[in-house]
Amino acid sequence: MAMCGRYTLYKKIDELAERFNVTKVGYDINANFNVAPGQIMPVIIQDETGRHLEMMQWGLIPAWAKDPSIGYRLINARDDGIFDKPMWRNLILHKRALIPADGFYEWQKPATPKGHKQPFYIHPKQLDLFAFAGVWEVWQDAGGLDWRTYSIITTGPNQEMKPIHNRMPVILHPADEAAWLELTKDAKEQIAPLLKPYNDNGLALAKVSDAVNSTRNNNEQLIYALAA
Repeated sequence: MAMCGRYTLYKKIDELAERFNVTKVGYDINANFNVAPGQIMPVIIQDETGRHLEMMQWGLIPAWAKDPSIGYRLINARDDGIFDKPMWRNLILHKRALIPADGFYEWQKPATPKGHKQPFYIHPKQLDLFAFAGVWEVWQDAGGLDWRTYSIITTGPNQEMKPIHNRMPVILHPADEAAWLELTKDAKEQIAPLLKPYNDNGLALAKVSDAVNSTRNNNEQLIYALAA
């Protein structure tokens, strides 16, 4: 199952514009320790006029969708099918995005069906602020209002993630971010090499409280490691 269902964006929010080389952010972005599907978060996209930071809803709504609730099922896109499925192909070729974050949560599957799913907080050891590889879309509702939505791309696990889950979000190295947004890269051969697990031994993982399970909880304590 492809899954990256929660992440964080709380550090250096005032540095988003500088970090991702966009014009000064004109949005009020609050620290978020429990980003969940359906929430509105900053996304970096690029067009002929340059890079832009836009606020979008997490959970991609295809342009053809009749019901926006489909977005809650499309928070992730698998790298191993994104170039082949018609719904995703145009987006990966023409509507790629950087999703700013500073960490994410994943739940380790229990040894038994009725066992406890242990949440972990995970982040790159060497990056304070990074970007997931994402895609975005515009959906228009019956009233003519445009909804901008996004999905995070997942790939196979790296060494640290294998004991936790069989998928992980694509974390782009900063040196690859410009290539990911580059409009002239519109072929699978140019894009696919960027969709890869984060380097082995590059992630820090810590068991955290079940409090993260509830979207009502959103505070710094969520990322604190449990006592050994």
